[in-house]
Formats: sequence, structure tokens, C-alpha cells
Amino acid sequence: MDVPVWHASLKQLEKDGKVAVVAIVQDQHPDRARLFLQWKQIGWPTLADSLDLLNLETVPLTLAVDEYGIVRFSELPMSAAKTIEQTFVNQTYPKPAAILPAEVPDLSALQAATSRNTAHVWRAYGDALSVWGGGNQWSDVIGAYQHAARLEGGDGLTQFRLGSAFRKRYDSSARQPTDFQDAERHWAQALDIDPNRYIWRRRMQQYGPRLAKPEPFFDWIRDARAEIASRGETPLALVVEPGDSEYATPGAGVAAAKLPGVEPDARGRIRRDRGEFVSVETAVVPSMVTPGDTVRVHLTFRPNLRTKAHWNNEVDALVYWVRPPPAWTTDRRAVVAPNAPTEVSQEPRTVEFEVKVPETQAPGAIAVPGYALYYVCEDVNGVCMYRRRDVNVPLQVTAKPKTTRR
Repeated sequence: MDVPVWHASLKQLEKDGKVAVVAIVQDQHPDRARLFLQWKQIGWPTLADSLDLLNLETVPLTLAVDEYGIVRFSELPMSAAKTIEQTFVNQTYPKPAAILPAEVPDLSALQAATSRNTAHVWRAYGDALSVWGGGNQWSDVIGAYQHAARLEGGDGLTQFRLGSAFRKRYDSSARQPTDFQDAERHWAQALDIDPNRYIWRRRMQQYGPRLAKPEPFFDWIRDARAEIASRGETPLALVVEPGDSEYATPGAGVAAAKLPGVEPDARGRIRRDRGEFVSVETAVVPSMVTPGDTVRVHLTFRPNLRTKAHWNNEVDALVYWVRPPPAWTTDRRAVVAPNAPTEVSQEPRTVEFEVKVPETQAPGAIAVPGYALYYVCEDVNGVCMYRRRDVNVPLQVTAKPKTTRR
């Protein structure tokens, strides 16, 4: 809501060369913000702060910076957009006696400083690496934040940045199978330490149960792409497509998917794939739940690229059947991951569903079983087969906090 208002108010001032506007987005996937700006035809440069390096408690935050680099106004509301020319642009500000130049951090010096082994230094090193460390730095960033967390586990900012770095690595070529779940675990710790952080809470809600969201996250993407295409433009590509949890309502493809009416392999007769063809990754948001809570399960199935395994898209799509424990409920028993439009493909396929813990569930570890059925082929022009992959999704149920009567 804020961005179009500020854009309309500042458009002429930008054209006249009186102001320059830079957007800073704190989304885990900032390329989605760039798609939004393309949709609204806003040409602002966009910087990314997925790790909350600005250390903000609330957003949005609008800063007015003069020609000397000094912040003159902060936390400007949308109502200020109409008067910004009089209150800020047309003002004359004194030149400071000295203007400090912007400097790129010396990573070698920061790394050497970690010998002091303080949480502050390790976090500062991780911060610098996240911005200046290059394209495949996320393992090093994670290592730095882990050092800081070990020295000061009660620092919410370190926990949040560690979670965001894990998710960054998960979305990169250096991905580790547990990165997504590790990201959620550290985000949850951060929010438990400081529950007042808006961005931290939104990050958890983004991947969590649908009803826990106060408003849609990325439903606008469908409209944006359609409108951009209608203008004869190509919508900017997204590095990571939003998952089902990031929409308020399922997409048309999900709603139209052909779902089995009865359990497809209740007798367990389909041959098992134990990882030789397809691997599976699990993530649960939130990972720690109390009786009566709902959690969202994310499952990702990846063909084994080392053996050149691939999906056979000329037959039925992957279907996942949920088998919740007794008294547990789920929002759907079957979930379909649609086929790609080509005859064969090797893309990861994801399914998401929600399960509710019964009020009577005792605390402790429990698994939510299920299985996937899919058509997969081995090697190029190799044998194609129908396989089942059993999955046990681990959950940790904790006791509800006791309430005191007054």
C-alpha cells in the first residue's frame, strides 16, 4: 500500500532531479519485490536486507536523507508523502564539517578479529560476509552466526540471521537437505526471544499454517504476471516460486488436480524407493507445537541426479497420501504435485499439507506417516517404473504453558 502512494507523490520530483528513491526490501526472496515494482511500473533501485541487517522492529520505515548523507526525517507515514516537497526537499541544510566516505568492510581484518571470540565480533563477521562475501558464501555466513549463537544463545538477532542464512543456502546450489527445517528452528528461537519483531513473525507465518496468516503474502503475483504480460512485457523470473503456504488460496492448478478418492496403496503393494531414485526432504512449520495447534508440512522430492533419474511426465503425476495418527486431522488426505510440460524432467517437486494436533495429545516426539507414489525413470532412455516412497514426518509436541488464576 505504501509504495504506490510514495511513487505517485515523488514521481515528478524524481523527474526533476530533486530526489532519488531507493527501495530496501526485507523479504527472504527479494526478487518478488522487483516483480512487484515491474507490475506497478516503478523504476526504483532495490536493495535486499533478508537478514534484517537494519535491525528493525517494525516496517515500513521511510527515511529522508539529505545531499550530505544525513538522515533528516525517519518513520515518515504515508500522509507525509503529500507534503514531502515542503518539509524536506525545499529545505536548505548546513554542510557538515566532515563527510565520512562509505567503506567496504575489510573481511580479512574482521576474520582476524574473530580470534577475540566474542559474539559481537562473530556476528559482525557474518553480517559482512552476507553482503560482501560473494555468491556462494552462505556456508561461511552460517558458520560465523553459529559461533555467535554458541557464545550468546539468547540473542534474537543472531538467531534470526542464522535462520535466514540457512534458508538462503537452501535456495542455492550449496543446499543441504536440513537447511529449510534449520531455518525454521532458528526463526522460532528468535521470535521466542523477542516476540515484538514484525519481520521475524512474518517470516514464520510465510511458511506456516494458512489460517495463521493475518493477510495474503503473494496472491498478487498471479495478477501481476497477467497484467505485465498483457502490456507485452515479460514478467521478471523468480528464483524461487512461492509455495502453496505463501498464498491465501490455492492456485487453479492445485484446485483442479486429480485427487484419488480412496487410499491408492492401502495394502502396500507398490515397490519401495528407498532413495536410489528420489530423495525426500521434510520441514515442519512450526516444528515445536502444543496440543490443539496446527502445523504446515513441506515435503520436497528430488530425483537423484547422480544416477540421472528423472520424472516420467507421460503418465500420472506424483501424489502424496497423508496417514495421520488416530485423532489427528489433516486439511487434505491427498496432495498432487503436477507434471512438467515436457516428456521427462528433473525438477524438485513439493507438496504441502496441514495437520492439527489433538487436544489430548501427550507431549513427546511423534511421526505423521504418509507416502508418495510416482513414475520415475533411471538414466537416459533407461527403465521407467512406478514407485512408492514412505515418509515419516517428525513432530515434537510440547506441553501447553500453565496459566495462573488471579
